[in-house]
Amino acid sequence: MTPEQNGRLPSGEEELAPPPASASTDSVQVARRRFLGWATGTLVALAGLVLGFPFVDSLLGPALRQKKRRFARATSLDGLPTGDPKDVTYAALTSDAFIQQTEMRSVWVVKHSSTKATVFSPICPHLGCRYDWHPEQGKFVCPCHGSVFALDGKVLGGPAPRPLDTLPHKVEGRELWVEWERFKVGIPEKVEA
Repeated sequence: MTPEQNGRLPSGEEELAPPPASASTDSVQVARRRFLGWATGTLVALAGLVLGFPFVDSLLGPALRQKKRRFARATSLDGLPTGDPKDVTYAALTSDAFIQQTEMRSVWVVKHSSTKATVFSPICPHLGCRYDWHPEQGKFVCPCHGSVFALDGKVLGGPAPRPLDTLPHKVEGRELWVEWERFKVGIPEKVEA
């Protein structure tokens, strides 16, 4: 076997080494790698911020935001009889994200004077049925499960766990404005759903 086949060079012969890389080529490659690492890190951080803000907002946003009152004009108090509940239907603008639409709402209004009224949700606090006013009895009656309520909303009988739910409202210039809310049913506390 010859020394060349053995992987060794004969004595006296020097192995030809590749020419040494210049220092400037090494520093350019290091600088290029450093820049690419910095640029990649910056882009990843920006993408994380862009994706992270909506996520954090969805978790913390509802707790930090104040609820915006959305009153809708329901009716004129001048057209309602005093002390006699009336089922009032009105149009309310609702919004869900960027979608706005008009929905028809129904409430029970008991007018006390030209500037005062009580507004009840039409949903029975027992299981969410719709109740009616029975003028011959002078009571609100839920036809589904037999809950009975007085003119002021107090429970007179049946399985209802609490009085009728009142809704936020205001009177401006004899016009009744109502804010629609839904409440959890079947529990003794009035808790927004």
